[in-house]
Amino acid sequence: MVQVKSNREIEAMRRVGKLVAKVLRQVATLVKPGVTLLELDSAAESLSRDEGAIPAFKGYQGYRHTLCTSVNEQIVHGIPSDRALKEGDIIGLDFGLILDGFYGDSAITVPVGPISEQAAELCQTTMRALYAAIDACRAGNTLKDIAAAVEGVVNPKSFGIVREFVGHGIGRKLHEDPQVPNYVAGASSFKLKPGMTICLEPMVNRGKPGMRVLSDGWTAVSADGSLSAHYEHALVITGGDAEVLTEWDGGRPYGGFLEKLAGFQL
Repeated sequence: MVQVKSNREIEAMRRVGKLVAKVLRQVATLVKPGVTLLELDSAAESLSRDEGAIPAFKGYQGYRHTLCTSVNEQIVHGIPSDRALKEGDIIGLDFGLILDGFYGDSAITVPVGPISEQAAELCQTTMRALYAAIDACRAGNTLKDIAAAVEGVVNPKSFGIVREFVGHGIGRKLHEDPQVPNYVAGASSFKLKPGMTICLEPMVNRGKPGMRVLSDGWTAVSADGSLSAHYEHALVITGGDAEVLTEWDGGRPYGGFLEKLAGFQL
């Protein structure tokens, strides 16, 4: 059942969303050649607990870490390890917190030093798709409208939209109804209502949309080995423009600090 949040609940979600964005930005600035995935994970956990929050992913369905760290062809759910990042890599950082009983969730894909034009184009396109989807999140619009916004940005590039993982509702649980697919054929005509809180998270492969899960049972990779990018925001539906709860850069469109890190503008 889709839940419409009260003003008090939305205020609690603003607090956790703001904290998610703060920690995620701090972790993103640590990304550089030579840094290991476990070092990033440790920093995320320490920063979270220093703020009095609980890492949302740690212990979730047996997952043992604070971050999901997905490098290059890894789409999502990459497990932190002693792997050291190299210049030219891209890394998806997926991160969530619990604060006062409410969840926040966000993801960014960060360049490791200078990256190729192909990687930058993929990141740029995926981030644009996220913000196009946010623009479509207006009361009375449908989940199909959100998916159409994503397709409208990604399809002209002939990139692959991952279908096995979708956006979702969020609140007192990490995953609530409704599911929010990024492709029209998988989306319903359910209408958005003020007070709904959802996560949008397009995952886009530079090649085809197919994926497979590695033997660790978590890490999803592109089936053809192509690069993949993932961006996610939590937001609340209002009577007008949606309010982004996890904005990375103080409300600046597209997250200005990521543009600077990646060396491109949107």
